[in-house]
Amino acid sequence: MNLALWIAAGLLAAVALAGGVTKTFVPKEKLAATNGGGWTADASVGFVKTLGILEILAAVGLILPAVLDIAPVLVPVTALCWILLMVGAMITHLRYGEAKFIVLNLTYLAVAAFVAWGRLWPEPFGG
Repeated sequence: MNLALWIAAGLLAAVALAGGVTKTFVPKEKLAATNGGGWTADASVGFVKTLGILEILAAVGLILPAVLDIAPVLVPVTALCWILLMVGAMITHLRYGEAKFIVLNLTYLAVAAFVAWGRLWPEPFGG
């Protein structure tokens, strides 16, 4: 179970890092032209970059606290925050009629729920 939780957190962190770096450093106009990025055309640059920074912080929060053994409870807390972020992403993609991205976000939400549940109850760090 511990290994499965590490793999899930690692995959989720990789997704968060990739999305965060993209939203933070790729120009909004270029993002708006990509498949699934149409929502950025209606969002401010500051909002898109803020989401990117939050995703980078999520990537850090899913891995670093456990690796350093400093406040490892932040891992499930970060996973719970990721769930909220994915709910927002699903609502946004629903508004833009992008069903395949809703399914993708739901998958990420499920992985985050597994990490949150697993690290809070059956396999907490240091337990």
